[in-house]
Amino acid sequence: MKLEAEHNYAFRRRLNQVHLPDRRNPHAQPNAKETVLDDTWTIILASEASDYLFRVAQDLQDYLAVSMGIAVKVIRHDHAAEAADTGSRIIAIGARDDFSGRGRRLRKSRSFRLQVTSERIVVTGYDERGAAQGCYRLEDIMNLREAPFIPAQDTVREPIFAPRMTHSGWGIDNFPDQHLNAIAHAGIDAILVFVKDINMTNTGHLDFANLIDRAEAFGLDVYFYSYMKSRKHPDDPEAEAFYENMYGKLIKTFPRVKGIVFVGESCEFPSKDERTKGRLRLDPVPPGQENDKRPFPGWWPCRDYPQWLNLVKGIMRKYNPDLDVVFWTYNWGWAPAQDRIALINSLPTDISLEVTFEMFENIVKNGITTRCVDYTASFVGPGTYFRTEAEAASARGIPLYAMSNTGGVSWDFGVIPYQPIPYQWKRRWDALLQAHRDWGLSGLMECHHFGWWPSFISELSKEAYWTGGDDFDSHIRRIAERDFGQEGADDALRAWQLWSDAANDYVPTNEDQYGPFRIGPSYPFLFLDQEVTFPDVPYAHFGARIMKPKYRSHAPADVPAEIVLLTKMEKKMRKGVQTLKRAIRFAPPRRREYATRMILLGDFMARAIRTTIHAKQWFLCSQVLRAENPEREGVLAALDEMIVIANREIANAKQTIPLVEQDSRLGWEPSMEYMTDKPRLEWKIAQVTEVVNKLIPEYRKNLAP
Repeated sequence: MKLEAEHNYAFRRRLNQVHLPDRRNPHAQPNAKETVLDDTWTIILASEASDYLFRVAQDLQDYLAVSMGIAVKVIRHDHAAEAADTGSRIIAIGARDDFSGRGRRLRKSRSFRLQVTSERIVVTGYDERGAAQGCYRLEDIMNLREAPFIPAQDTVREPIFAPRMTHSGWGIDNFPDQHLNAIAHAGIDAILVFVKDINMTNTGHLDFANLIDRAEAFGLDVYFYSYMKSRKHPDDPEAEAFYENMYGKLIKTFPRVKGIVFVGESCEFPSKDERTKGRLRLDPVPPGQENDKRPFPGWWPCRDYPQWLNLVKGIMRKYNPDLDVVFWTYNWGWAPAQDRIALINSLPTDISLEVTFEMFENIVKNGITTRCVDYTASFVGPGTYFRTEAEAASARGIPLYAMSNTGGVSWDFGVIPYQPIPYQWKRRWDALLQAHRDWGLSGLMECHHFGWWPSFISELSKEAYWTGGDDFDSHIRRIAERDFGQEGADDALRAWQLWSDAANDYVPTNEDQYGPFRIGPSYPFLFLDQEVTFPDVPYAHFGARIMKPKYRSHAPADVPAEIVLLTKMEKKMRKGVQTLKRAIRFAPPRRREYATRMILLGDFMARAIRTTIHAKQWFLCSQVLRAENPEREGVLAALDEMIVIANREIANAKQTIPLVEQDSRLGWEPSMEYMTDKPRLEWKIAQVTEVVNKLIPEYRKNLAP
């Protein structure tokens, strides 16, 4: 199935559609243990129910109308508790106080009890947010069943992790109501927004109070992610006034914010720890310190971070005593364990410690060792860095969070919506759940600025993160049958297994994650010291600043082994694409577009792998040209090989254009904006063509005879 071409940002129309139309399978028939909803049912809630709960009821009403073709009423009822006991053909929604006795088994915020009989359905939340999650659970059941048929049950579910924080997948710091609603439906309970000042993000003005109001209307908390510059040491006489005017003013202005996240590179201050430079990274270099090799304070577990935290924490909590202060050790996970643990042992215990789950691990594959320096799904985790800090936090009773990337995407591929590798993600979910049991891991940051995207991966992760969740194997099979039909389900599962296995062949090197894997087939192939300016846009949060167009390897001797691994990875991805193409023949018409986009995604990922392989081959040829006193014959052979590689990559880029034309989300990332759309692929094709037609011939002509 070929999809119509989309203009840039058209994917937002799909994101804005929380309840998908025509989800009902007209051939589905109920069994004897299922309750059948139809137009004769009514949604009721207490007459004194809040506006929030009334909107939850209206959301369920909208779902039934749009997705299942059922028109039901929503009414406030003077005797809702009595109706929940005796009413017929009703869905009663309320919190513990609304339904006396029904909530006795509920112990945690956002937990819920779902009771289904042939005559009525009662959704009881620990609180109103729990009631909402119970209604979303009803939607999940019907989505999977493809019909308004609910099995008889009396079940209780609790969220395992809180908070579950996510950045926007709609646009950097941009949260339309529909996106907030979709995030809430996914079981996520908090959003993250970058903060530079009052109502100011890195991309401009944003009404924070309005965002907090709108998030609250969908049962979501807001966390600020600080980009504010901390220019005073706590010992400075003016430090308290300085931070009062910065962090104090922020929380005083927005006291309903749930928390604030501090990470080294964004909150560093002029530390007095002698093991650091003692100044901020972007500050001018003082005379005589040009050769200072010590790290900046944002990249070292400084002894005075506890002093700084206590100062700013005390100031902020004057205005919000329950503010969740999150301290994230991302930037110095590379440092010796004794220095990191010494910091944790001196931290105040009334903050939350966030640790990245997989970073800084030495990963051995195909005889080479790669340092995992950023986010990847190729290593399940936990890494040694996480493990050591989790043990220390647990011993001190400090609440522990993880940067988990389980929003469905990592820096493995920079411009895709999610990584369709469910079996690999399951291994990550299982490891996080084990960390919950071992060290009390309680909260998650599920993505960075690459954002969250609704997919079958988010369906599966939601089940993993709630008690009483469906068994993974049966759940994923039911998803496969829903999306690819019973006849295509086996091939869909085989394709997902192939893609999940392929993830283990990925090599998370810094040069690849900031190079060809960051943007895929639009990545330029520079000839020797050629300079280019990548055509990004001025309104991007980062744009091309977080992409390195000049490819270099930290370990040239490892490149051939890396090529072998990525060749295996590409082969599995392509085999998965072909397998899914067989499966789509059986996909129901109402799911055909969704299935097609998954094939486009797999194809795009395979082409990004191909670009990275070509970049490594190009690098090896460039090494021949850069060698001291190279033999002329070797140089000529390398030039010939570069022309072959370039032509293959031009073909790869050309074949990527139809993919990004059909799905405008491919090639885009919130902080970079479009990096791999048709115009940028055409720019790359022209750039490499110039290398082949002009730069290499000129270089060859100037070679000594």
